[in-house]
Amino acid sequence: MSTYIVNPVVVRMQESEKGSIYESIVAMGLRARQVNDQIKTQITERLADVITDGEEADGPNADQIAISKEFDKIAKPTFIAMREMLDGKIDRRLDAPVAE
Repeated sequence: MSTYIVNPVVVRMQESEKGSIYESIVAMGLRARQVNDQIKTQITERLADVITDGEEADGPNADQIAISKEFDKIAKPTFIAMREMLDGKIDRRLDAPVAE
C-alpha cells in the first residue's frame, strides 16, 4: 500500500465523518476530468509550438518525444483529485467540484 499516493482506509475514515463517500467519489471524478482537460490543453499548446517538416515526418520528432516524456512524469489526474480531496482543496457540491 505504500506505493499509493492515497491510502483507501484513510479516505474511508475521513469520509465517514464528513458524509457520503459516494458523493466524494463523484466530486473527485469530476475534478479528475477537469485536471485531465487542463493537461490536454497544456500538451496541445506545447506541441503546437513544435514545427514539423515534411522531410522529417518519417521518423520520430525529438521535440515531441521530450514534451511527451515531460508530461509522463505528471501524476495521474485521479491521484491529483484524490490528493486535493484529502487536503480539503475541493469544495463538494452537488452541481460540480471546485478546486480552491
